[in-house]
Amino acid sequence: MTSPKVSFLDQLRSPKMIIFTVVSLLFIVADQASKQWIVDNVRYLRETIDVIPGFLSIVHTKNPGAAIGLFGDLPTAVRLSIFGVFTVIAVGVIISFLWQLPRSDKFQSLTLGLIFSGALGNAIDRAFRDKHMVVDFIRVYTDHPGLSKWLESKFGTNEYPTFNIADAAIVVGVGLFLVRYLFLDDTDEADEDAEEAAELVGADDPTELSDKDQA
Repeated sequence: MTSPKVSFLDQLRSPKMIIFTVVSLLFIVADQASKQWIVDNVRYLRETIDVIPGFLSIVHTKNPGAAIGLFGDLPTAVRLSIFGVFTVIAVGVIISFLWQLPRSDKFQSLTLGLIFSGALGNAIDRAFRDKHMVVDFIRVYTDHPGLSKWLESKFGTNEYPTFNIADAAIVVGVGLFLVRYLFLDDTDEADEDAEEAAELVGADDPTELSDKDQA
């Protein structure tokens, strides 16, 4: 938890906020720019650009729902309301997690920036793009005879659901967040945060700050 003695402005100037803001902006811009390029240059459902033949290609599809088309069959107004509520909740949870991070926690700030940019990137599509659909364009699949046959027998398909940069940011961000939360020790960054907070409130020793907080 961040110290209550650290001011709002100090929080905004902290390393975690800078990293979160930069990562969020970069991935939102990359997501929207890539989608617009697809819309302008790749014919919808009719054109494929092979990047790695038999494994990776660029296509142009639109998804009215969430992952694997979830909620896609609902009426537009209902679908947008559901996604709107989910987005607001997700943003609130992300900001809450971010605010509670130590000022120097760069890794978790990066992961939260990825998740935030992904949620916002797809929300922009639903709010402003044609028919309120999300543009997807990254197709990962396999043409290997044995592997393709096994995947189709187990999962009914030989390809991963087509996705975009926002989707990738969410998956990577959540994965890294869980790895850090479950397996990595954050003792060093907690010590760094205590030292920074001590400097902000004029304490000579981080333990002095701890004693003040407990008083």
